[in-house]
Amino acid sequence: NSPTILFYHCIQAEELVCRQRGEPDNPQLSKNGDIILGGIFSFHSSWRSRQDNYTYTPSPMQCTSLNFRTFQFAQAMLFAIEEINNSTDLLPGISLGYKIYDACGSIARGVRMALTLANGNEDTATASTAPCTRPAQVVAIMGETSSSSCMAIATVIGPFHIPLISHFATCACLSDKVRYPSFLRTIPSDYYQSRALAQLVKHFGWTWVGAIRTNDDYGNNGMVIFTETAKQLGICLEYSVSFFRQDPPEKIQRIIDIIKASTSKVIVAFLSPKDFHLLIHEFANHNLTGYQWVGTEAWITDFHTATVDVLHILDGAIGLAIPKAHVTGMRDFMLDVKSLNSSSNELFTEFWETLFDCSFKKTKRPEENQRYCSGYEDVSGLQNAFTDMSLMSISNNVYKGVYAVAHALHHTLGCKKICSNKVQPNPFMHIKNIQFKTKEGEQVYFNENGDPAAKYEIINWQPRENGTVEFVTVGFYDTTLPADKQLNLYNKSIMWAQKSKQVPLSVCSESCPSGTRKVLQKGKPICCYDCIPCAEGEISNTTDSITCVQCHVEFWSNERRDDCEKKMTEFLSYEEIMGALLTAASLLGTIMTTTVAVIFFRNRNTPIVKANNSELSFLLLFSLTLCFLCSLTFIGRPSDWSCMLRHTAFGITFVLCISCVLGKTIVVLMAFRATLPGSNVMKWFGPPQQRLSVLAFTLIQVVICILWLTISPPFPFKNFHHFKEKIILECALGSAIGFWAVLGYIGLLAIFCFVLAFLARKLPDNFNEAKFITFSMLIFCAVWITFMPAYVSSPGKFSVAVEIFAILASSFGLLICIFIPKCYIILLKPEKNTKKNMMGKMPLKS
Repeated sequence: NSPTILFYHCIQAEELVCRQRGEPDNPQLSKNGDIILGGIFSFHSSWRSRQDNYTYTPSPMQCTSLNFRTFQFAQAMLFAIEEINNSTDLLPGISLGYKIYDACGSIARGVRMALTLANGNEDTATASTAPCTRPAQVVAIMGETSSSSCMAIATVIGPFHIPLISHFATCACLSDKVRYPSFLRTIPSDYYQSRALAQLVKHFGWTWVGAIRTNDDYGNNGMVIFTETAKQLGICLEYSVSFFRQDPPEKIQRIIDIIKASTSKVIVAFLSPKDFHLLIHEFANHNLTGYQWVGTEAWITDFHTATVDVLHILDGAIGLAIPKAHVTGMRDFMLDVKSLNSSSNELFTEFWETLFDCSFKKTKRPEENQRYCSGYEDVSGLQNAFTDMSLMSISNNVYKGVYAVAHALHHTLGCKKICSNKVQPNPFMHIKNIQFKTKEGEQVYFNENGDPAAKYEIINWQPRENGTVEFVTVGFYDTTLPADKQLNLYNKSIMWAQKSKQVPLSVCSESCPSGTRKVLQKGKPICCYDCIPCAEGEISNTTDSITCVQCHVEFWSNERRDDCEKKMTEFLSYEEIMGALLTAASLLGTIMTTTVAVIFFRNRNTPIVKANNSELSFLLLFSLTLCFLCSLTFIGRPSDWSCMLRHTAFGITFVLCISCVLGKTIVVLMAFRATLPGSNVMKWFGPPQQRLSVLAFTLIQVVICILWLTISPPFPFKNFHHFKEKIILECALGSAIGFWAVLGYIGLLAIFCFVLAFLARKLPDNFNEAKFITFSMLIFCAVWITFMPAYVSSPGKFSVAVEIFAILASSFGLLICIFIPKCYIILLKPEKNTKKNMMGKMPLKS
């Protein structure tokens, strides 16, 4: 190592100068001027690879694959500079020159060219006492096309505050002013394009898509933003693969296999044209047709991409493009290539020979049948990428970038009638704030991130009959408009993949109709789901609903589960068959009781009526009539009054009825006791005492009912629990204790009456009423014992019907068992209706 260090010091001691290392790089296009603008364009899209062994200085890069598009961009820059130099309003007295270098599609070469533009190309020695620094040789640099190149160049020249203005680098990452402080662009950021693409995909209902991207900063950053926005909009990516033109064939085959195995029919392509051209060839070889392509501004209006697509794989593609532009005089200037010929004979020669597929005679090419050219051929008659003006909007971006620098210089130099060129201008501070209109009336300005307003046209690839493709504008996307109006499609017919007129369907799962909800499939994205019908009582009235809404408690879902319908209300009504039958039974009982009463009244003086206190018999008939009638209060729509009346009326009338029966039973027992010698019991239970006992027993029930109605009375109640699909209108008990106290008191009296009647059943009378009372009480108790479990277990109106049936059955039991035998004797056996027969003794058994 020592000899090397000594040699280095020796060299330093001998020369004592600052010297540029390496061979100087000469611009491909240049022109002198008071102020120089730099330009970096990839006139060639690739280069020949070389093997460096690090034992000698590498040979210069050999660029290949001439790119006609880039010549258009360079011509646009020259056109703008010429217009400015000829203007008396903008930079008067100042001439703009340019130095334009070829980056050959190489990031490293682009950085080298940027440093060359910043430092100058002179190989002049400088004294070691002077600083090896000087002002930048250019005030701004126009270019580069790719985002990755711009990121590298902006990183290098950013600290020197040399503006880099790109016409085609769209990566959203370049909006970071901390990393790229001097970067600006005249094309919208992919932040807006990616979001616009996601909204376009959502607009057509595509929720299941695939994605292919160029594996560089442009493709990767753009796809990240698209994926994030798509996720917010409910769009799922079945796959997302990256590709770069230098990838091995195995990588391409893997991409093709993924697409073939996919179920999505829409592919979002965030690809550069160079990468896409290679993929199109491979797709054609594998017959990958029938997919709907969604493209970015990089290729959606690229004439060469449409030419490469010989199998029309991309027919029907839809995507975003920079709005069409027209700049007066630019097209004619571009087709006049004298400016190219005046700067670099080498570049012009290659350009012209490639353009016309010819050879200048002085090149002495050895090929046979070679056509020679003179350099004066008519360019306007050609049809190729150079004469195609479909990318005039991108050329317009270059044009606007040059004018932005000119306006910034105009402000920096304080130009009025003439500009001062005594100072070295730096437009960096002013260019961010400039705002002007082009001669076509287009507003130009930059936001705080150095980006212009985002406006796009929506382009559709529509094949013509002659086999070519027409780029038809079918809408626009404008971020300066309100959010709900940014995406706008014209009423034009869109041609879809395979020349279809119907919008393609690309979903993982079909939309869930109304009445169902989405349930995600396990292990799959949110766009893959099953449609599950809503449960009973729930609805969904929109498609793709994620939840079912519970109907209001008074409503119920219809059969389709897409609407809540008001529940049917159910109660025991007079109109239905069961209500009508019970009403008829109640009226029949009332009529029968009234008839018996009439019969008894007409025969009130006969022995059989007078026996056992006829007054109690009439009171019993009256109470039975009330029992039959009170059952009617249980039928009909429940109300406050009907609910309070039905249970209290039932309780009081039944106690009155049982009290009368109990009184008659006691009378039978007392009458038997009175026939015994020396007995005087009847005076203790005569008619006054009988009436008093009935009143006392009934008043107890009245008190129970009053307490029930006072503390917690019955009330109308909507029962939603027994049946889900209908509402049961019923009377809530209020206080269950009150209800069961009323029933319990009735049961207590009935049991007491039954016991007494049972004891008196064998008394030796020809017409012993105790037997009939015993049987009637047996029926009564059996009915009400059966009633309790039936009442508790019966749902809705059936519990009311059970209660009515119990009332009617027990009433009919009392009426038939006690009074029908007497009516039988009165009407059919009048000979037995005598006092002798009533008092006759039964013969004693020996």
